[in-house]
Amino acid sequence: MAAIANRVTALVPKLALPVARYGQSKLSRFWYFARVELRPPMPSEFGQVQQGLQQIVKSASSSGWRQLTVKQFALNSLVGLEVMFWFYIGECIGRGSIIGYRPGRSEGIPAPYKYFM
Repeated sequence: MAAIANRVTALVPKLALPVARYGQSKLSRFWYFARVELRPPMPSEFGQVQQGLQQIVKSASSSGWRQLTVKQFALNSLVGLEVMFWFYIGECIGRGSIIGYRPGRSEGIPAPYKYFM
């Protein structure tokens, strides 16, 4: 047992430096994209958002969606599904249940269904 512990303690310093270097490069790349992509929109960018929404309405009203390629349609569908799934997950977290709301779960709120739980 002592021999195994000695081998492990000898290997940890040798492996720690390459793992730290690899992780540092990945972490710096993540922080770069996190700063750029995950920040909320600035007030100066609200004009671009408005133009984008107007473009979507214009495209929908003029049947511009018919000119999309299959790849563009698939990507737009996946983005829409992602937004819908994240909304559903947020709702599940907010209500504390996957299926539905559970009335009477917190004290002080009268619920007619609390005897059926």
